[in-house]
Amino acid sequence: MVTLDSPAVRRWARLAADQLGRARAEIDALNVFPVADGDTGTNLHLTMLSAAEAVEALPDDVDPAVVWQTLSYGALVGARGNSGVIVSQALRGMAEAIRDGAGLKEGLRRGATLAREAVARPVEGTVLTVLSAAAEAAQDAVSPEEAARSAAAQARVALRRTPEQLDVLARSGVVDAGGAGLAIVLESLAEVITDSYGGGYDVPAPTSRVTPMTEVGAGYEVMYLLDAEDGAVAKLREELDAMGDSLVVVGGEGLWNVHVHVDEAGPAIEAGLRAGRPYRIRVTYLAERTHRGSAGRGVVAVAAGEGIAALFAECGAAVVRRAPGSRPSLPSMLAAIREAGNEVAVLPNDEGARAVAAAAAEIAREDGVVVSVLPTKATVQGLAALAVHDPLRRFDDDVVAMTDAAGHTRYGHVTVADREAVTSAGLCRPGDVLGLIDGDVAVIGGDLAAVATTIVDRMVAGGGELVTLVTGLDAPVRLAQDLEDHLGPVMEVVVYEGGQGGYPLLIGVE
Repeated sequence: MVTLDSPAVRRWARLAADQLGRARAEIDALNVFPVADGDTGTNLHLTMLSAAEAVEALPDDVDPAVVWQTLSYGALVGARGNSGVIVSQALRGMAEAIRDGAGLKEGLRRGATLAREAVARPVEGTVLTVLSAAAEAAQDAVSPEEAARSAAAQARVALRRTPEQLDVLARSGVVDAGGAGLAIVLESLAEVITDSYGGGYDVPAPTSRVTPMTEVGAGYEVMYLLDAEDGAVAKLREELDAMGDSLVVVGGEGLWNVHVHVDEAGPAIEAGLRAGRPYRIRVTYLAERTHRGSAGRGVVAVAAGEGIAALFAECGAAVVRRAPGSRPSLPSMLAAIREAGNEVAVLPNDEGARAVAAAAAEIAREDGVVVSVLPTKATVQGLAALAVHDPLRRFDDDVVAMTDAAGHTRYGHVTVADREAVTSAGLCRPGDVLGLIDGDVAVIGGDLAAVATTIVDRMVAGGGELVTLVTGLDAPVRLAQDLEDHLGPVMEVVVYEGGQGGYPLLIGVE
């Protein structure tokens, strides 16, 4: 048996965060109550990740009580969504019990009590039910090891019964999403405290096609942290309860996390201002999240040229168009990410577009979307990344594979200079044909076909098995065919009509 000392608490927090990350999409797919916004798995993962990162930042020799309090604080300030806020309160109860010298089973009991008290209108068949059942099962245990095992086992039993308690779950053929996430947290605790690792907890799959509630209800989810006195928070609860539903207010000792669904966001924020100092305010339009693309995984690709856009679209990517030499707009990028799914890989395919993608990704993450902006600097790298995209893989593994494919693709292009400039290959004048490799000018010439041939030869000389040619609007009719003939049977050549302006030829070598 492993005692719940500081290293064990750190291991538990990290294991729970990692396991929730692996199960994130599966839990998101269960999310039909209280709003079918498909983000419960993501929210719980982010909540536990905040807790894990908080305790990992502490010195190694810190007192266990401090680690527990930091775990609770990290979850509180990082809590996302209804279930994340409730789980943070459960961790607070456990931290308080440890601080007071009580054991694990008392911590579970106190956590369940605090979590239920934090919800204005508790509903059975939810994470609250699973937490209460787990805490009750631990009460007869004679050791922390037995308490952890009993709590984890009973959580799974209670989770399977949630459709019997909540009609929308039964109609949708799912168990409660928040309860599924909590079961993983408790399973991780049992594995750490018994020093017996089983490889994770399987999320029960839907038994039928998921049919979420047709009524969205309140229009906005409002969340904020709040510095306020206890008395002011009691009044705030009353005000917010009258405004909307799904009200959860957790915290204590001057720091609170507020979550509510309301028809109008402004009054809910103003109520927080009357109570104290609200900050980290997040407002989400629930109807938008309920109706946006429900697929768990998506890819967004930036394209300059109708042919390139069509190519990315045929491969399943959502396309953001840009004019040659310009950046895509932030609103169009953000809209594409939000529509693509809950886990989104972005292929900027250009240095300028990458900055816009990073800004849009940061905004989307505040909305609970997991976004990874891949370092694709050219269209051919984006095509290489998309070619290995596998939506059935774990998101992190998929991103690694796509990034690796892009990184192993050298890119070049041929263009015509429109002004005099000093380049890495010497002075160029307007009308000169420029051949670039990996963004640097390598060849300056007067004949487009000759420059293209030289660039392809130099790129192939560095090794490779596949050459991709993307022709632009100004490409000579036989350019691609002549290059294919030039390379001969030793190289596989793929040709696409990209239709891009400004660049008669784009080249990729893998």
